[in-house]
Amino acid sequence: MSSRTRRTLTLLLVALVVLGGLPAAASAQQFGPGSDGAFGDVVRIDAGETYDGDLEAAAGSVVVAGTVDGDLEAAAGSVIITETGEVTGSLDAAAGSVVIEGSVVGDVNVGSAALELREGSQIGGSLEAGAADVRLAGAVDGDVTVGADTLTVAPTATIGGSLTYDAGQFTLADGATVAGEVTRDESLVVAGPEIFGAGGGAGLPTIPAWIGAVYGALANLVLGAVLLVVAPNFARRLVDVGQTETLRSGGIGLLALIGTPIVLLLLLLTIVGIPISLAGIVAFALLLWVASVYGSIVLGTWLVSLLDAENRWLALLVGVLVVALLGAVPILGGLVQLAVLLVGLGAFVIAVRGVRREPDEETGAPVGGPTAAE
Repeated sequence: MSSRTRRTLTLLLVALVVLGGLPAAASAQQFGPGSDGAFGDVVRIDAGETYDGDLEAAAGSVVVAGTVDGDLEAAAGSVIITETGEVTGSLDAAAGSVVIEGSVVGDVNVGSAALELREGSQIGGSLEAGAADVRLAGAVDGDVTVGADTLTVAPTATIGGSLTYDAGQFTLADGATVAGEVTRDESLVVAGPEIFGAGGGAGLPTIPAWIGAVYGALANLVLGAVLLVVAPNFARRLVDVGQTETLRSGGIGLLALIGTPIVLLLLLLTIVGIPISLAGIVAFALLLWVASVYGSIVLGTWLVSLLDAENRWLALLVGVLVVALLGAVPILGGLVQLAVLLVGLGAFVIAVRGVRREPDEETGAPVGGPTAAE
């Protein structure tokens, strides 16, 4: 997976983590030795405290000012290892920002928007990172592999192994020490952190793929039934648009699929836009699910019409089942699912705009103002 793709996924992960942590207690969550995970608004190991064993943490912020006597896996808005902090094992982090001021005895694997290894920090193993901005001012005993937009190696940095990177902007300051070779690799692929992976404390069994497919189909059927019951007229209008303006719906859906994430990510770069962006990411994810179900209904309606039948419930069932079955076919299944999503998303946009343009019952004027044709 490329570093750019990883950064996008990381931002989405951070949004889910932050939003998921909002209902948690505002104060730092306390937990004791013997537990294998910590979840909440803030997970903190205070100075002088020691957490015995591997720690898995998902929170708005993870702060280690004491000692984690084992590995640390963290998914958070920010991860900070302070000057007094120490991780005796490895560090795997997916976060908006990762700052290391203390020491990590093992390897460090990071996927983030920003990574800073400050002066005086120490990594006993290797460093592998995929991030937008990386600044190295501390010491790494092993090799360093970085995929970033901007990579800065400060004068105080010491790398005991080689440095392999792919960055749009690279700075190697005078005074920085790199024992091995410095190589730019434009085909570099960063493996990324293994967060809560196999062998972790969760101990979850492997779920067969077909069970996930069946669960997904059932979930889509339930959502589709809710949509048909709650807003039958809107669903009817959307299906009509999807069938009569299929190409236009697909085109608008493609624009929405590409443009919306770009706008949300740009908002995420501003302080004022952060809460709007985070809420928008979740809302857009839900919209994509709804749009895919609507797209399945459009497909099902067309298939049912081939039999000279007309039944919205049958269309829902047929559409969802066909998409689920074709989804198991390599390549073809993915193309069908994408096409269904684009048509459903575009038809949704057109139908919503059509609702806003409907004449007011009393005045007869369009609710949303004059149309472009007018």
